[in-house]
Parts: sequence; structure tokens; C-alpha cells
Amino acid sequence: MFYHDGKLQYDVKVDKPNPQFAKMLQQAIGGIEGEMKVCMQYLFQAWGARGPEKYRDMLLETGTEEMAHIELLATAVALNLEGATNDVKDEAAKDPFMEQIMGGANPRHILSSGMAAMAVDSNGVPFNGSWVVGTGNLAADMYANVMAESAGRVLATRLWKSTDDKGMKDMLSFLIARDTMHQNQWLAVLEELGGPEGVHPIPNSFPQEKENQNFNYNFLSTHINGDSKAHGRWSEGKSIDGKGSFSFEKATPQGRKPDLGAAHPAGFAQKEQMMENDSFIKSAFKKIKD
Repeated sequence: MFYHDGKLQYDVKVDKPNPQFAKMLQQAIGGIEGEMKVCMQYLFQAWGARGPEKYRDMLLETGTEEMAHIELLATAVALNLEGATNDVKDEAAKDPFMEQIMGGANPRHILSSGMAAMAVDSNGVPFNGSWVVGTGNLAADMYANVMAESAGRVLATRLWKSTDDKGMKDMLSFLIARDTMHQNQWLAVLEELGGPEGVHPIPNSFPQEKENQNFNYNFLSTHINGDSKAHGRWSEGKSIDGKGSFSFEKATPQGRKPDLGAAHPAGFAQKEQMMENDSFIKSAFKKIKD
């Protein structure tokens, strides 16, 4: 069950309304780096969480906070859109080149939402639920969450740099700070689970002796000339999980050339792709002809 407080989590002020910046803020709402993604990601991870209850509660509470961040940004979009003049609003109903008139703003902010935010990114592409990661593996999900917060913080800092509006910079500085906390939060879970040596390789529940021991800690160089510069921490010394030693090797083929059967007539490939001397193929080909 979710409850709503009528007040915003943080104050939102716009000193100089800017419809174009409203379009940019949409990326932080419905984009792949945005708040809708992390909100849904944390909540779906929580709803399917198994194991210690504290992780489920933590995910639920953080996912719910992300709803508040969507609300902050939606409010910021609406306040920035209030800067559009009445002349611009009137033109929206008749001019197909509204985006040019508004200097790069999104016409749908007027035509579709009536000067309000939408569940889309900065290009107007709807939010995509396939971006949401929830594997059912706590460690894997935490890494996905670190990445999500990192990408979100990168986006928020770019938005901060893109505006000289003091109110918008203040709101974004709050969101940037929360991204800092959430990055550390998910990393803290990984540390609590045992750090790299405790959680890796993920899943740590799979018996590692069942994996191919000839390929689990060697970096395979596919540089054809043999002068690869890809040497580093990953190519020598103790592995990060502490369960092996890195090595550097030139990749070589371990298998044979693939030998596929003839095309089936039902797939309607070219005749040259079918082996009519094969009894099965000939029989199938005859049925199609009939």
C-alpha cells in the first residue's frame, strides 16, 4: 500500500520558465537514465524479493522515494511550460511546425498534455519497461542499481550544467545528492554480502567446479595483429573474486566450421539452398508443390 503526502519532497522553483528545458527534463522522467526506470526497477525487485526482509523493505522505501523524484521533475516541467506565451499556445492548435516556434520545445507538451509532463523521454519516446532490471538475484540487482544511479547522476549533472536557472540548479543539486546516496546504498549492500570475494562469481550458488576451468580467468585477445595493448589489472595477478589468477591469451578457434542442414522448403528459401536428393526434403518439397 502506498500513501501520498501533498507536499513535495523538495521545493521546486523556476525563476525563468523555459519550454525547451522542460523538454530536456523529460529525459530525467521517462528516459532510460530517468526516475521512472529506477522507481520501477526498485519496486519490482522488492515485490519479488526473497530472503532477508530488510532488503525488501529497503528497496520498497527507495522505490517509493523515486516516485517523489518523478513528482519533482513533473512539477518542474509544468512550471517551465508556464513560460510559453499565450500567442505560442494559440499557435499550437494550428501550426504543424510548433517545435520550431517554441525553439526546440516539445509540441506535445501543449497538444497532448496541456502544459504538463508526460511519461516520455526528451525525444517524446514513451517509457520502456524493458529497461527495468529485476533478476531475482540480489547481488546482480545491486550492480544493476549502481549502474542505474550512476547513469542518472551523469544525466542530472548534465542538466545542471545546461541551465542558469537558480531554482532548477537547486532542485537538480538535490537529485544529484540523492543519486550519490543511492549509489553508496547499493554498494553497501554488496559489501554487506561479502564484497567482490563474497558475491562473485554471480550467482555464487552455482558450483564453480562445474564451469569450464580452462576459460574462467583468462583474458582472450581478439586483436588479429597480436600487438594488443589490452593489458591491465584484468590480465594478470589474482582475480577480483580471489578464486583464480588472471592470464592473457590470444583467442583461437575451439570449434569447427558450422555445418547446417539444407533449407526446409516450408521456409521458401531459394531452390539452390535445398538438397532435393535428401528423401525428407524431397518429400516435404513435393507436399508444398501439391
